[in-house]
Order: sequence, then structure tokens, then C-alpha cells
Amino acid sequence: MTATRDDDANPPEVPAHWADQALADPPEQDYVGTRDLTRWPTAAGRWAVQLSLRAARRLAPDRLLAITLIVGLAVTAVLTALAAEVYDAVSEAEGVAGLDRPALDAAIAIRTPTGNHLVTMFTDLGGPTVMPVLAAVAALALALTGPTGRRWTPIVLVAATGLGSLLLTTVGKAAVGRNRPPLADAVAPFETSPSFPSGHSLNALALAGIVAYLLIRRQHRAWARALTIALASTFALLMGLSRVYLGLHWLTDVLVAWSLALAWLTVVITAHRLFLTVHRRRGSRPVPD
Repeated sequence: MTATRDDDANPPEVPAHWADQALADPPEQDYVGTRDLTRWPTAAGRWAVQLSLRAARRLAPDRLLAITLIVGLAVTAVLTALAAEVYDAVSEAEGVAGLDRPALDAAIAIRTPTGNHLVTMFTDLGGPTVMPVLAAVAALALALTGPTGRRWTPIVLVAATGLGSLLLTTVGKAAVGRNRPPLADAVAPFETSPSFPSGHSLNALALAGIVAYLLIRRQHRAWARALTIALASTFALLMGLSRVYLGLHWLTDVLVAWSLALAWLTVVITAHRLFLTVHRRRGSRPVPD
């Protein structure tokens, strides 16, 4: 017997533009473990679903996803500007920013020539050249392999995540214009762009997070999903700490970058979940037994 929802008792007619959508993955990928990504237990989630269903009557699926991402990016950009204001406040009050100098001094105390070399090699992975290439390779591999065959989902989500994190980094640096730690306290090669927020930290967490999300949707074992999340989290954590170790960023640059990355990652994943929910509830696929 097929399970049904109350709001699926009389499913609406499927619009022509929702009939065959490349971003719509097979039903088994609507799940992470036993959790159905198209189920929304909170009132806010159900409200978002109803709003998306109304929009789906007039918009093609790719446009609906794009509009959701754009709105989410605008909200996150506003949060970035607010984060800049909060940063100014705590700097003046010597709150969280009071950790910056002690954290840098602690990093300087543990530096060694070998450590500096290894950490520099690692931090280069999160740079504006290498990180997008790594993310693109991962997206292409996910699109071409696995049980789903060729799908656009990884390419679209990774590209959206990368472009959004780049925009948030640009907005944050322009809004604050904070100076980096003194060159005397940094390890070459030096960087001269504004310090707040840390672009390496923001991009590493956002891109590693979206790749982990795409992977765990395909993994059926709990230990594999836990390992994927642990590896992505460790990569992002070490990337942020490497920036402080090398004296290229203050600790607060990294902390705010992580916060912005989590906010943007939440937007992207929520947008995709709404897409999957609308695609299922518009009658394109049955609810699994």
C-alpha cells in the first residue's frame, strides 16, 4: 500500500514544465538515511512549501530554484552587513575581538619552518584558484557517476554555493575593510586584500558542506555518512585555523566566515529540499511505500 499525506489526497495537475526535470533525482535520493528530505515538521517549513507550491503553478522548476536561491542570497548578504556592524561593536568593546591578539600570539609560539611549509601548502587548497577547481571536479564526478547516472543537481548546487560564498566574501570585505595582521607577524607569501571575513574559511566550509550533502544523499550506511560529515568538517576547521596560524587573518575573521558559510549552506540545501518537495507533491513521483 502506498503511503499518502492529507495534502496529497487530491494532488494538483502536473504543469507541463514540471513533467521532465533534469534536477529531479530518483525517489531514493529524497532521503538521508531514514529521513525524508521532503517532510517538513515545522510550521515555517510547511509555510515555505505552500508558498513554493503556489509559485510552481506559474514558474518553470529551474526558475523557481533560481529565485529561491537569489532571495536566500539577498537575505544572507544582509546578514553579512549586519555581521559587519556586530563586529564593529565587539571590536570597540574588546569582546570577541579581544581574542584576536592572544590567538595570533599562540600561533606564532608554535610555528616551525616545517610546519609553516606544510600549513602553507594546505591553505593554498582553499584559495580562489584551487578550491573552485576541486569543487568543480567533485561536482562533475558526482554528476557522471553513481546510481543516478548523469544529473545536473551536483553542478547546479556546487556552482550556486561557490558563487554565493564569493559574493558574501566580497560584500563583507567591502563593508568592513579591516586590515590584516601586521606583516611582521605573518608567514609569506603575504596577502593585502581586506581581512574580514576570511574568504578561504568561508569558501572551504560552504563548498565542502555542499559536497558532503550531495554525497550523504547517496550513502546508505550511517558510518559512511558520519565519516563524510567528519571529513568535511575537519577540512573546513583546519582551513580556518591555518589562516590564523599563518598570521593571514584574525580569529574573528574566521569565526564570522564560518557563520556566514553555515547560513548560506542552509539556504542552498533548503532551496533544494523545497524543489524536491514541490516536484514530488506536484505528482511527478509517488510517495514511497
